[in-house]
Amino acid sequence: MERRVINPWKWQDNLGFVQANEVTDARRLLICSGQTSVDENGAPMHAGDMAAQFNKAIDNVETVLKAAGMDLTNIVKITVYTTDVDAFIGASMANQARIAGMKFASTLIGVTRLAFPALMVELEVTAVA
Repeated sequence: MERRVINPWKWQDNLGFVQANEVTDARRLLICSGQTSVDENGAPMHAGDMAAQFNKAIDNVETVLKAAGMDLTNIVKITVYTTDVDAFIGASMANQARIAGMKFASTLIGVTRLAFPALMVELEVTAVA
């Protein structure tokens, strides 16, 4: 697989995402369901703590990717659904080291609520290998 980052501007660099990924010669495409801050039984975790929920959602994304023989570097697109855009932006900055260098395309969407009222963030990813 080869990936070429498409960034006609520079402003997104400080926010940790890219405008597009062109993928050629990919052998596998993984489209993941939204991952949230839930434990192995599906129970919500870290109510009221956006940074902890974001971190747990990334943990759960990693678990799914690992089960598919991939890791975070295989992500080409993340869609973020959040009940509090400002809190999410702060939490993503706090977790910047964890996602730095991933070069994913990204969309951030504010929503009224997620599957469980305690959930504040959900990550939907597409990965290629």
